[in-house]
Amino acid sequence: MSDTPLHRHYTHYSELPVSMRILYTAALCILGMGYLFALIYLFHTYSGRDGNPLDLTYNDLVIAYTGSGKGSKLEAAMRGPMSAMLPKDEAAALVNWVQQGADRPTYETFIAPTLEKRCLSCHDGSNPHLVNLSGYDNIKKLAEQDKGTDIFTLVRVSHIHLFGISFIFFIVGIVFSHAYVRPLWIKYLVIGAPFVCLIVDVSSWYMVKIYHPFAWVTMSAGAMLGMCFAFMWVTSMYQMWIGRTPKAVLERGGGDVG
Repeated sequence: MSDTPLHRHYTHYSELPVSMRILYTAALCILGMGYLFALIYLFHTYSGRDGNPLDLTYNDLVIAYTGSGKGSKLEAAMRGPMSAMLPKDEAAALVNWVQQGADRPTYETFIAPTLEKRCLSCHDGSNPHLVNLSGYDNIKKLAEQDKGTDIFTLVRVSHIHLFGISFIFFIVGIVFSHAYVRPLWIKYLVIGAPFVCLIVDVSSWYMVKIYHPFAWVTMSAGAMLGMCFAFMWVTSMYQMWIGRTPKAVLERGGGDVG
């Protein structure tokens, strides 16, 4: 398998113009930075729902998709990803208000000013990806028992992920296709696996609501996506600028070109 001849349409990085390598490098740097920030946001969004804000666990995902079964989404947020956004006394007062029934008079007197001061700069309803905390009716919905992410929210997030992440791996895959990797099945696997994992990942969100252990599938598919991205990114950057031109490429007359 290691002696597999080069395909007639295969072009190694060393055979590409420097301008194209610069373009590929710039794209990889931006996408790598974006992937890093996405991981940070993912951790911030889902960690801490089980009471431990320092890690992202199986229980965090189960609670995110199916609800805690006790308390409300607002309480879960106050104890999890939003715990650092309010002083402890204000967060405790908000949770206490929810647990006592979330009445309108207390909202008007005490809760609304706190939300306006601490939360509405981001959660004013202008961003469709963030919970809307403006107005009593919106807060009342969040004060109901936490049943996890609803189906229509999952559908909205699903189409964003399917479109966005597919384009990311399409671009990274094109760049990686110029890499010299043997045996070839590893290259094929790394290019194709992210698309399969993406389908499995998004599908598992819905299945977690039916059967909790599917959270392990969600975590595994996400981890595989990250590993494939890292492998393609590192391999591409190394072979573009650091690694030597493979012997097979040199023997057919390939090499650095302007």
